[in-house]
Amino acid sequence: MATRGKTKRIPLQKMIWCKVRYWQRLHDISNEELAGYLGCSTRTLQNYDKNPSSVTLKTIDTFLYAADLSLADFLSAA
Repeated sequence: MATRGKTKRIPLQKMIWCKVRYWQRLHDISNEELAGYLGCSTRTLQNYDKNPSSVTLKTIDTFLYAADLSLADFLSAA
């Protein structure tokens, strides 16, 4: 069994949220457009920036469907 050192891990929601914001920058998408892809408000985007722990699988699924992306393509994007 691997021991847990003092290294701090990045939560999955934060990693996914960073990927969403990275995708937004790559495609020059406004916050209003991104909110539409996610099915939320721009205020919610700001809340996710502060604490992405409430990003749900449904939110990510809505985004992937709206952006016509597969999960594999999204996760493998540089």
